[in-house]
Amino acid sequence: MSTANALDVLHSRGLVVDTTDEDVLRGHLSEPRTFYAGFDPSAASLHVGNLVGIMVMAWLQRSGHRPIALAGGATGRIGDPSLKDEERSLMDEETITANLTGIRRQFGLVLDMDSAILVDNYDWTRGVGLLDFLRDIGKHFSVNQLISRESIRRRLEDREQGISYTEFSYGLLQAFDYDHLFSTYDCTLQCGGSDQWGNIVGGVDLIRRRHGARTHALTWPLVEGSDGKKFSKSAGNAPWLDPDITSPFAYYQWWLNTDDRDVKRFLKFFTFLNLDEIDEIVEAHGANPEQRIGQRRLAEETTRIIHGDAGVGSAAKATGVLFGDTPVTDLDDVTLAMAFEQAPTTDLVRSDLEAGIGLLDLMTTAGATKSNGEARRLVDQGAVRINEERITDSTRQVSVGDLATDTTLVIRIGKKRQHLIRFT
Repeated sequence: MSTANALDVLHSRGLVVDTTDEDVLRGHLSEPRTFYAGFDPSAASLHVGNLVGIMVMAWLQRSGHRPIALAGGATGRIGDPSLKDEERSLMDEETITANLTGIRRQFGLVLDMDSAILVDNYDWTRGVGLLDFLRDIGKHFSVNQLISRESIRRRLEDREQGISYTEFSYGLLQAFDYDHLFSTYDCTLQCGGSDQWGNIVGGVDLIRRRHGARTHALTWPLVEGSDGKKFSKSAGNAPWLDPDITSPFAYYQWWLNTDDRDVKRFLKFFTFLNLDEIDEIVEAHGANPEQRIGQRRLAEETTRIIHGDAGVGSAAKATGVLFGDTPVTDLDDVTLAMAFEQAPTTDLVRSDLEAGIGLLDLMTTAGATKSNGEARRLVDQGAVRINEERITDSTRQVSVGDLATDTTLVIRIGKKRQHLIRFT
């Protein structure tokens, strides 16, 4: 557990955009507190854009504070208008339930769930009647204040889109969440992305009006690359945390392709490395940028958090194959498939391989070439390899001994074409 004040830790890593009175919040966090952040189930998985928020929660937890991870089963049914140019399509109940299952599991990848609390705001919202909600919650909100929030004002100014009453009510529901968690768990800090500031302070005001209590707000930055593009589901530029959607290899590769200008910031945002070590990594990277020291360490650390040591190992091996540092024969079937996930794969019958099959016939049957004549010309040019072995004999027979793994071999044509052939 860190002895430093959590607010100072977050500031040192660039993870704070806005807070309510900072000196008061710092004093408040000098003792163990309960805080929360919410995530709506708008997809089957959380993504890297969400991860910065979970890292904020993890740093607060490591400083001795108790996290509440809120899955928005209720608010997810409504849709948040923040930074949205048009209204989100409403999801059906089955999709919401499935998405909630996925994101609950992902909280445990970063947070210590033994001391964390996992809640779903649908549990306390579904039983509240409309009249009760308007009387107990709605009366505390000024329409003038609501329409002054950027997320709502921008939509109101767009005559073609506008905003429905459904999305207009989102901020009230989020404030109601904070009020409920304050009353139930003595939760006194809500954290969220910087686009949530208006909704969060709406909850602070609601608690003050209803309970006469002082609570707090903190927002983290919305993550953008140096190209100015925000990491988000809608932008399609953020990998998913679910390994069934984004493999450990693809996740590792995404971080490995980080722009040099973003390396230090992302090491601070997305890893638990201490700042001195980050400075050393950045200094070594700056001295030899062609070695991509910073990107490699960033990829290792971020992949380890989400996919564990095994995920890092398989991803690093698969990456080594692409860069020629690791022979394909060092991989297992799963890692080989990850390394060449963009390459075409053909399934053939293993008994054919056991009997022996001509290389030219194999290349044509698998679709690596259009004809045996094309395959022969490529072999004669020295452009064909089986796994690592360059083939110069067009009469070459391929057998079980040529398999790179238990089931698969790789036909390579030139430097950029690969074709996996799997025998089952």
